[in-house]
Amino acid sequence: MSGGATLPGTPDDEGEDPVVLHVDMDCFYAACERKREPELRGEPVVVGMGYEDGENHGAVATASYEAREYGVESAQAISTALERLPRKAVAEEPDSDVDPEEAGHYRPVDMDYYQSVAEEVKAILHDSAAVVREVSIDEAYLDVTDRTSWEVAAGFARHVKHRIDREVGVTASVGVAPNMSAAKIASDHDKPDGLVVVDPGEVASFLAPLDVAEIHGVGPVTARKLREMGVETTGDLAAADRSALEAEFGERGAEMHRRARGEDDRAVTPTGRPKSLSRESAFTEATDDDERKREQVRALAAAVADRASRKGVMYRTIGVKAVTPPYDVNTRARSLPGPVDDPDLVEEVALDLLTEFAGEPVRKVGVRVSNLSFADAEQASLGDGWEPAADESAADEPADRDSTGEGRTTGTDRSRKSDPADAAGPPDDAGPTGQLSLDAAWEPADTEGSTDGHGPDSTPGADGNPDSDSDPEGQSSLADF
Repeated sequence: MSGGATLPGTPDDEGEDPVVLHVDMDCFYAACERKREPELRGEPVVVGMGYEDGENHGAVATASYEAREYGVESAQAISTALERLPRKAVAEEPDSDVDPEEAGHYRPVDMDYYQSVAEEVKAILHDSAAVVREVSIDEAYLDVTDRTSWEVAAGFARHVKHRIDREVGVTASVGVAPNMSAAKIASDHDKPDGLVVVDPGEVASFLAPLDVAEIHGVGPVTARKLREMGVETTGDLAAADRSALEAEFGERGAEMHRRARGEDDRAVTPTGRPKSLSRESAFTEATDDDERKREQVRALAAAVADRASRKGVMYRTIGVKAVTPPYDVNTRARSLPGPVDDPDLVEEVALDLLTEFAGEPVRKVGVRVSNLSFADAEQASLGDGWEPAADESAADEPADRDSTGEGRTTGTDRSRKSDPADAAGPPDDAGPTGQLSLDAAWEPADTEGSTDGHGPDSTPGADGNPDSDSDPEGQSSLADF
């Protein structure tokens, strides 16, 4: 479909509903490993770090569907994954008591390779649509209104899927709908290798029977609160009193109500530069084990720093997030004298900030870098004196408010306790499984394109899901590790 070629059915009616595709790669990192090693097809595959000899901490980036059957999930501690699914290499050692049939293949994260495969996919997407919104390494929205029509939209989407499979060797699930939020839900509806088309007149009926948690803007915390209000399905949400939703959730309540009714007038636009980069991960249960918390923060800090380096981004502020029971969101941040690209410093500062939560039970932790600089600039020489002056930090971010509502600034640290609806994390495309949320921003202003955030492999603004931390693929969505 090069050169802007179109399929039959190009619309001639200017008033026709938009045709929006949401393309979401299935278990992308695992799919890339299978592309490289075809013998892994059909086998349990786990992509992560920390399983190698001598390593004592790490996390799962993604797990294939076969591995998930053993209870392996994204963002899970690698030690837990190994308990549930031993390594195939260990099972095949002499005198091993591990059944090779109950073992899986573990592979290290190889972002250079995944990026190269993603570029092949993106080339097809940009060849298929004039307007493409890339939200992560393995996820994008396409506006193909000028390339096809609703009469043949299914064939157009199938053509895109087949090109990705045939030319790149990985599979994608595609949702087709007249708006972004419905297209996203459609692509999640029949994974893997799915194709779901929701015609303009069928959006409300398609959404009505779905669990309320499938609507963007409704993560696990909000879903719980909605169920307490008697709202179980999307149809219930669509029929709910909008004023009551606004009273409980603010403007987000009205937005959820519109989404449940199939109303979404956002245009598909290319993604702009992010205001921050962050990663976060939830524990299966709240833990007060400080070493577990530190282990997770080390992995997240490495992921964030690597993401920044790959983007050629420097940063002036490093922060951590800790969600404590019941659902209190606490953030701490420290600003530096100037922009840096220093992975070791990200880990050092993040771990230092985490000490404030020593001994406290924590549900989720996150690491973020902000005050980003995309221009080539002289990197600040920090040495041992990286603590900023008080006036520098104050200029970077306004004082957050604690649970009493009083403004508070403590040196260079910031603390925020928010409504439980924020506790599960950034506006990320929601799904049933936990993941390392990749470009998850902690404030809506920072969330261009996630997960759409996991993810990411995980940056949300496109779908606006403020309290979700998971992706249907259960992987660090796109720009993750």
